Amino acid sequence: MKARRAALRDEILATFALSWPIVATNVVQSLMTATDMMMLAWRSPDSLAAGSLGFNIFMPFFLFCVGVVGAAAPIAASHIGAERGDAAGVGRIGHQALLLSLLLAAPIEIVFWNTAGILAAIGEPPDLAREAGHYMHGLQWALAPALLYFSTRSVFAAIDRTAPIVVAATLALGFNALANYALIFGRLGAPALGVFGSGLATSLSQSLMLLILVGYSIVDPRLRALGLFDRRWRPERAALAAIWRLGVPIGATIAAEISVFAGAALVMGLIGPASLAAHAIVIQIASIAFMVPLGLGQAASVRVGHAFGARDAGAVSLAGWTALAITLGYVALSAATMFLAPLALVSIFISVEAPANAEVVALALSFLRVAAIFQLVDGAQAALSNMLRGVHDSRWPMAMALLGYWAIGAPVGLALAFLTPLRGLGLWIGLAVGLAAVAAMLLLRWRGKEQRGFF
Repeated sequence: MKARRAALRDEILATFALSWPIVATNVVQSLMTATDMMMLAWRSPDSLAAGSLGFNIFMPFFLFCVGVVGAAAPIAASHIGAERGDAAGVGRIGHQALLLSLLLAAPIEIVFWNTAGILAAIGEPPDLAREAGHYMHGLQWALAPALLYFSTRSVFAAIDRTAPIVVAATLALGFNALANYALIFGRLGAPALGVFGSGLATSLSQSLMLLILVGYSIVDPRLRALGLFDRRWRPERAALAAIWRLGVPIGATIAAEISVFAGAALVMGLIGPASLAAHAIVIQIASIAFMVPLGLGQAASVRVGHAFGARDAGAVSLAGWTALAITLGYVALSAATMFLAPLALVSIFISVEAPANAEVVALALSFLRVAAIFQLVDGAQAALSNMLRGVHDSRWPMAMALLGYWAIGAPVGLALAFLTPLRGLGLWIGLAVGLAAVAAMLLLRWRGKEQRGFF
């Protein structure tokens, strides 16, 4: 019994030690997006709506790619957990993730350049589509440096070098706020570029984060020994294939979820500008709150990956359940905050006392109540999906995500939005139903893997 308690205590401490810098970085990056939306809202509600539409085109592509290259983290962790470790394998995996980042980014830039035409083709108002296109012309250049940063971050986390990640993200947050202020409104000697300036500020901030990690990888002896940036930039078939096999289903899983939210934003635009603006506010609140379970899940994939590489089924199970328990404890507090102080949260983004904002505020408060409920199941599915990635299981979770989000959640949301008076609130209920379905299926998958011993 004492041994079990000691093992649990050690796992809790190890999970917190690994996860807090990742959580902090995730929160900071989410705050960067929130800063963009906040300053666009200060400019005008139309600017906020345009930025939200453009961002919701960007995010599904970006997060699919993050899922692909992010497979480097559990793979690298399994190399470290293996007997005697495998530093050379970690270096190969990390470098191929960097190369894959560039290969993925190049064709997607073409899609981003044509954002205005895409939005107009699906029926968004022409003026709104045009402004969203301007925003994307600034934001699209964030894709490659953001993916390179995330690939580098995955290797840093796998070898327990997380402090530089926090430093990079924190510095970039301050820079992003100043750059948004300067480039949107023409302050500090910069030209007033409006929505384009907000997107450009994010691109510059992502580049700054990457440069900080590149610099640290040069001066840190252990990272320098991996040779992440001084290898020849050419594919290595085995390492690249390992990332691709695990990463594509992960990317598809993430894209299945985020595309439902992006699709909800597009539908909100069809319902009306007030619904879209309210959705943009609440999705930012929910996204910031979600950064904690996301970071805990990412830490779980590394902790589980270490145990998986060591072929220790008991340690795999302990790492997974510990991360899930911590995550559920956090999301309970997060949901309670949304229930008890919704007006205070909404007021961060928009003046709740201005008569012109009354409709947006009322809608945002109703959406936020549903967001509080789905925080619970969203946190659970984030932890469970990352636990499964730690044991290199990504194909069945992908199928479960597609089923839950698109075959269950999306139809329910659309039916409630257009066949009942609920409208935008119905969409949010559909999102919650889809998340609950995915969480339940992932839990059953984890239990099945555990009963079979994981290997």
